[in-house]
Amino acid sequence: MRNPLSRSVLFAALTTSALTCFSGAAFAQGAGEAGAESAKDGNTIIVTARRRDEALQDTPVAITAINAAMLENKASTNIGDLQGAAPNLLITQQNSGAQAANLSIRGLTYADIEKSQEPTVGVVIDGVFVGTNTGQLLDFFDIGQIEVLRGPQGTLFGRNTIGGVINIQRTRPTMVTGGKVEASYSKWNTWSTRLVANTGDGETFGVKGWYFHNESDGFYKHGVTGKRAGGSENDNYGVSILWAPANTNFDALLTVEKVEQKFDVVNSNIARSGEAFCLFEPADQCNRNTTKDLYTVFGDPADSTYKAPAYSLEMNYELGDVKLTSITGYRKSDEQQTQDFDASTVDLYYVDREQDYKQFSQEIRAAGNLGMNFDYVVGGFYFDSEYNLQQWSRVFGFAPTVPPRVYDANSQSVSGKTTSYAAFGDFNWAFADQWRLSFGGRWTHDEKELRNSFATTGLIGSGKDSFEKFTPKVGVDFKPSDDALLYASWSRGYRSGGFSPRAATAATASTAFGPETVDSYEIGGKFDLFDRKLQVNVAGFISDYKDLQQNTTIPGGPTGNQTITSNVGSADIKGIEADLTYRPIENLKLTATVGILDSKFKDFIASNLQPGSTTVTIPYDYSRNNMIYSPEFSGSLSAEYTYPTSWGDVVGTVGVRHISPYDQQISLGALSGDLVNGPVIVDGNDARVRTKTQDLLDASLTTNFTLNGGEAYVTVFGRNLLDQRRTSAAFTVAGLWSFASAIEPQTIGATVGMRF
Repeated sequence: MRNPLSRSVLFAALTTSALTCFSGAAFAQGAGEAGAESAKDGNTIIVTARRRDEALQDTPVAITAINAAMLENKASTNIGDLQGAAPNLLITQQNSGAQAANLSIRGLTYADIEKSQEPTVGVVIDGVFVGTNTGQLLDFFDIGQIEVLRGPQGTLFGRNTIGGVINIQRTRPTMVTGGKVEASYSKWNTWSTRLVANTGDGETFGVKGWYFHNESDGFYKHGVTGKRAGGSENDNYGVSILWAPANTNFDALLTVEKVEQKFDVVNSNIARSGEAFCLFEPADQCNRNTTKDLYTVFGDPADSTYKAPAYSLEMNYELGDVKLTSITGYRKSDEQQTQDFDASTVDLYYVDREQDYKQFSQEIRAAGNLGMNFDYVVGGFYFDSEYNLQQWSRVFGFAPTVPPRVYDANSQSVSGKTTSYAAFGDFNWAFADQWRLSFGGRWTHDEKELRNSFATTGLIGSGKDSFEKFTPKVGVDFKPSDDALLYASWSRGYRSGGFSPRAATAATASTAFGPETVDSYEIGGKFDLFDRKLQVNVAGFISDYKDLQQNTTIPGGPTGNQTITSNVGSADIKGIEADLTYRPIENLKLTATVGILDSKFKDFIASNLQPGSTTVTIPYDYSRNNMIYSPEFSGSLSAEYTYPTSWGDVVGTVGVRHISPYDQQISLGALSGDLVNGPVIVDGNDARVRTKTQDLLDASLTTNFTLNGGEAYVTVFGRNLLDQRRTSAAFTVAGLWSFASAIEPQTIGATVGMRF
């Protein structure tokens, strides 16, 4: 239930902080002088959110920057640990794809692992955009800085960033000999080893190599065999070569890497009476809860292998007042996965999926200044991807020993292709003392193809279409002093249209769904108080979300019904968010985040199957459903204290992340209205796809030992110390069955490492 009083109190507190800072501001300095002064501050964080090097507090964008030291002290493992570190950010993992993440920023997300379905939150690694939801859970060990940009980022980062961007920058070769090695062990027989090594001539070239390995027995337990389930084994290795010849104003960074992953694919059964699969399953495997019961699984053995090489080349050349940048990226993945979707001991629905994906991208941009008061970034972008999937299915086979590739002679194939190119520009004009106008836009053209067929019955259908959009942004900021920045902006985000990969008829397979857009209106302020001991960044926003892309179930195809993607309705999202950092005394840092969301659908009308029918569709009104991955409140509070000793520093951290309940799928809850002719009123999502309140308590203690020529460290850590048991993803499927995956339970471990 919403609490208007708590929201009013919070808003008043944030407003009071802002007004207090504003009233004390002196108007003596201009924006340029303020930026120069900020650069002298040891706590200043430099970000590249606008493809320029800027101080975080001088950047008129809602952004949270997280550096490597913050991640290491918290014993973080992958980007999933960012959840709670930035306002209105959710990151959960699902088992239906390798390194697959469900990312949500400000309530905008799209939880689907099909390669033809594109993300709403962009993940950018060293300047290269990752085009699918799989492959996004990056290891934290070799990270320089992570920037979480909230709100549409269409101008500089392109389409499919309507929710925001997670911009990940790994460390560059140092050009000198040195490195870092680490080993850790924790509950569930989870252990990892990591190594980064640097060498070079100190001036012209440097080479960095790395190798990460981690494996686990998994935190699930099989209800029949009693063995641990959900285990994994991951390897990530590569090399980066930096060449920066002296006196040439040129540098080039080449990175070659590969990720290999194997994991035990498990689902938790959350089917209930009334769903078809429960008619066949043992009674104790249906009607289970979505908390502690999640950690006992019953499905047949399944596994996934994932191999993903990647290559990138970044080149920079400073030509007078202009900096030219070229970023070339190539990523490829080969994936083979079996999965027991019914999640029971009865062989009802088991699949074998083999898929490959590749993408190529090229970005060229120029950045510079025209006089003292005008700077710019302009450029062009090209993206190309191809995707192939072949799926063998064993449906109501009752033959668990027969491989799907033997059982299914009529396997399904889906292949797709995307070509996209764009031109963009982003400009800053300091048109008056302490005032700056920011404006820009991006024109994008997308071409999509998809072909859907069966091995023996032949082509289902194919489609080809193109989409284009201009996405502008305009904003103004005012810097009354070097300790305050106020800004307001409007921007438009665009997510491309496409074709339905699960379509099962010629008509639906050849019919494209259209793009969706978001218009975001935002005001914010960034403040440094009390001699920069307290940093407060606040933002309020309204997002107008139009032509939503959603999956719906309609009649058609060999099984009687099919899932298609279509544009349905709109949504309004309003929110307030804040980042706070306080350093009351030397060596103590307190941080807090607050995110408040008020989201609701409008005119969300979709054609669905008539209740009890497999051949008739009628309109369903989902406007009363909650938007997925949109908790009304989320926040975090953490403390970090450094205690100097004669042998080195001791660093202790403790933090709690609070996330209110949120839904994970648009689904059918209670129904009302006209169940025969429609519209059928859907009175909310199925309760099983709603995760309960989460209070995640984490802590760590690191002791650093100074050695000759290096440093050693020992860390003991605990994650989810309150042992909260919750879903990380949950799905119901057309009244047939339902399944889920779980968050990591309480985990305690230790790490030893050395920097040299």
